[in-house]
Amino acid sequence: MTSSSTKRVSALRSALHVSSDGRRFSLHPEDEHSSSPHQNLRSHPSHKAHAGLDNSRTSTGVIWVTEQAAKHGYNDEPEKWANLGQGAPEVGDDIEGCFPRPTSIPITLKGQEYGPTAGIKPLREAVANLYNDNYRKGKDSQYTWENVCIVPGGRAGLIRIAAILGNSYLGFFIPDYTAYNEMLSLFRNFVAIPTPLSAADGYHIHADKIADELARGTSVILTSNPRNPTGHALAADELSLIQDICRDRATLIFDEFYAGYTYSSDCDGTTMSAASNVMDVDKDDVILVDGLTKRFRLPGWRVAWVIGPKAFIKALASSGSYLDGGTNVPFQEAAVKMLDPPKVKAEMQALQRHFKMKRDYVLKRLNEIGFNQGDQEIPDSTFYIWLDLTTLDPPLPEDSTINISNGLSFFDALLEEKTIVVPGIFFDLNPSKRRNLFDSPCHHFVRISYGPKMDVLQAGLDGIERVVKRARGELGQHGSAVQK
Repeated sequence: MTSSSTKRVSALRSALHVSSDGRRFSLHPEDEHSSSPHQNLRSHPSHKAHAGLDNSRTSTGVIWVTEQAAKHGYNDEPEKWANLGQGAPEVGDDIEGCFPRPTSIPITLKGQEYGPTAGIKPLREAVANLYNDNYRKGKDSQYTWENVCIVPGGRAGLIRIAAILGNSYLGFFIPDYTAYNEMLSLFRNFVAIPTPLSAADGYHIHADKIADELARGTSVILTSNPRNPTGHALAADELSLIQDICRDRATLIFDEFYAGYTYSSDCDGTTMSAASNVMDVDKDDVILVDGLTKRFRLPGWRVAWVIGPKAFIKALASSGSYLDGGTNVPFQEAAVKMLDPPKVKAEMQALQRHFKMKRDYVLKRLNEIGFNQGDQEIPDSTFYIWLDLTTLDPPLPEDSTINISNGLSFFDALLEEKTIVVPGIFFDLNPSKRRNLFDSPCHHFVRISYGPKMDVLQAGLDGIERVVKRARGELGQHGSAVQK
């Protein structure tokens, strides 16, 4: 071994910390065994073996935090809680400028029959027309109804896509949507390879990263854009460059469910989609997934769509016959008139103005509490804040009896304030089975949703403020303004 190698090994060895049982070594001084929130996560059934059941598939981040909140009474009185964990965009409330929330839908005789697994033709036509109007004006190649498959929700769409992929390496980037890893691991016809994004880049995807993926043989790439949980979107020129790099080399799958929540164009109703950069709708291997769930604020309808080359769409229709059976027909029929382009434009303008106002409120409150953005830019999309807990200023006193330096401990403390967030580790690769939880680069983050209405946001931010004050000794260890 060379002297330089010896020095590196020696430096690394001296930096390691040994666990309390002497068996594990880590670069982080924290020990899971001394942290009750971490032991609580380890004790969850999804992290234990059970005959005949793969428990690792029984819990994702949002499910887990909801289960923990239930132990503190959330299910009994959800109206007394501030749920900033679930990504639901103010469902059921009218927003100024948006179309009124539907309270009933007509059911035709045809709507009571089995529907085609690719969706009813009028809705497929309406989706194609919307994309052509928004993203493909003046282009020779236009989407038709045969380029659209209607699916019962975004997850079902992604599962159908995964089911028809051939032997390949599939790359996806973390942190990202918590269910990607669970969904992708169900299938054995391809190998899913996660790639961590860099904190120095603000957890952005960039063209160099995509080029690296292609160089190592990746032929399918899946990503959300705009991104969950970081709240960022690819700039138009970089998105175009990525598609140019991948054309005829890799299939790109874009989860575009947050495409309506963009705030970088003065809330003029502009939305984003990789559809803008497709050269030929039947030759470019670009698959887009979106639906009524987020930007139409109708998650319970379970109406979504996949757009791509006709060959992909035909295969997706066939897979629906053995995976999910297709989408509810009456809701498809009711959705057709919602997709009129001028109506959608007005909806997006109102939506963007409203959610930008809420984003700015949450960021202002977090800054007043003591959290600054650090290396993270202000999120320009979605309705999430990817909060870096290490940016708290001033930092907590060394003798603080409450640890809120990591997402799990912060989440645990917030339960006392009837407030729910999602710890950052759930957007990583299920580290509870692979490594020390403190080793996850996402461990000192939480995802905060500003999807709920303003009074819920205010209550949640009040809860966060009380937890920080309690950790600083300003309210006492158990001080709380919550009415129990």
